[in-house]
Amino acid sequence: MAAKRGNLKRSSGGKGEAQPVVVILTVGVGARLRSSLPGVLHRVAGQTLLETILETAESLSPARTAIVLGPARREIEETLEGRSVTVVVQDPRGGTADATRRALAELQDSAGPVLLIPGDLPLLRRETLAALLDRQRQGLDLAFLSFRPPEAADFGRVARERKGRVVGIAAAGKAVARGKETPEVNAGVYCFDGGALRRALETLARRGSSRDPDLAETVALLASGRGKVEAVEAEDWREAWSIRTRRDLAAAEEVARRRAVERALDAGATVLDPLTTRIGPRVEIEPDVVIHPFVSLEGRSVLREGCEVLSFTRVADSVLAPRAVVGPSSDVEGARIGARSRVGPFARVRPGTVLEEDVRVGNFVETKKVVLRHGVKASHLSYLGDAEIGAETNIGAGVITCNYDGEKKNRTTIGRNAFIGSDCPLVAPVTIGDGAWVGAGSTVTEDVPAGALALTRPPQKNIEGWVERRREKKSGKETRR
Repeated sequence: MAAKRGNLKRSSGGKGEAQPVVVILTVGVGARLRSSLPGVLHRVAGQTLLETILETAESLSPARTAIVLGPARREIEETLEGRSVTVVVQDPRGGTADATRRALAELQDSAGPVLLIPGDLPLLRRETLAALLDRQRQGLDLAFLSFRPPEAADFGRVARERKGRVVGIAAAGKAVARGKETPEVNAGVYCFDGGALRRALETLARRGSSRDPDLAETVALLASGRGKVEAVEAEDWREAWSIRTRRDLAAAEEVARRRAVERALDAGATVLDPLTTRIGPRVEIEPDVVIHPFVSLEGRSVLREGCEVLSFTRVADSVLAPRAVVGPSSDVEGARIGARSRVGPFARVRPGTVLEEDVRVGNFVETKKVVLRHGVKASHLSYLGDAEIGAETNIGAGVITCNYDGEKKNRTTIGRNAFIGSDCPLVAPVTIGDGAWVGAGSTVTEDVPAGALALTRPPQKNIEGWVERRREKKSGKETRR
């Protein structure tokens, strides 16, 4: 009886089923990218290929995750610090079957299905992997992902008998003639029954049929016996789009960008120019958010209901509260922007910044590790770092918190309802009390008590007639010449 191809459906994950083991194969990825950087460390939608694949795989809650690296592995290992993964080194390099065998040797205590994923599929969705896993759990020895790309010359073809049963993977061939059906090809994503995979790898090793056996050979091996093998076709062929060249990177970036924009629109956001908007895959957007042209939203940013991001602005790993406005031409990273607060234009908000409700950070203001309480206004030309500023305080133009003494960073604390005049360096550590005033042009090096006025500028001196005497002196010099 022919195997059915069926539609992809989300896995329900039955009770008592062993969680899958995930093996990510990175050896050989990016050989044609013309770069000294490992292929899996190139980025699509603001994330490395490896980060994207890891996050997609981890969403399935695997029992174990292994990553197979080649001999040149140092840079990749550095990016894996802090992650619960098993690193397997394939040295010398070999085929994908050898890489899988090495990974299984490190995962001997795992009993669930084995999901093998190439490290260069940044568009692969969690739903597709879950459906593949669900299909394998229905009694298959192997369920593998297939797709139908416009150009199939570089991919192995799925070979089927007359009744439709999968019998193997044919070698990559020439392009299909015009008018013929686009062939079904192998995506290189496999979900094996653990026992069936181990037996197939042992058989390949005994045969020694090729120097570097490929996992694709297990398809024919299992199908020729009594194994149950099925190809599951991806709903969107672009999910199996492997990154082989810089052109592939650019094309995948465009697909990821369009997906993110559509996700924002579906969430109820207004995107004024989808073609110039960049939204990362981990960005959360709530209804009635307005995104202007040439905006980049990155990392784990969250845009709450009704906030607005103006043109030429970047927001990364930040939270924008309801009705906050950011931009234009501003850079916000690692910050929390409170409700109804406004940032920009031309502001730089650095990590550790917390703006409470109704705060104003204006043009050419830079903040870092600073808390601005409710209603604080810093409208222009200031640097505020390592500081806490109390509610309703006004920061004049040219105010600088001098936080670095050459060895360590020091804090500045300003109380509620204070007034800091223009062009005032505040030399930390220093505290300015509630309701205190600092006169324009003052350099503050000592604490200012609550309600006090601090003045440090020298007295003004006017020299009568100085301009006329200067003019006469200059005229006399010119006459003598």
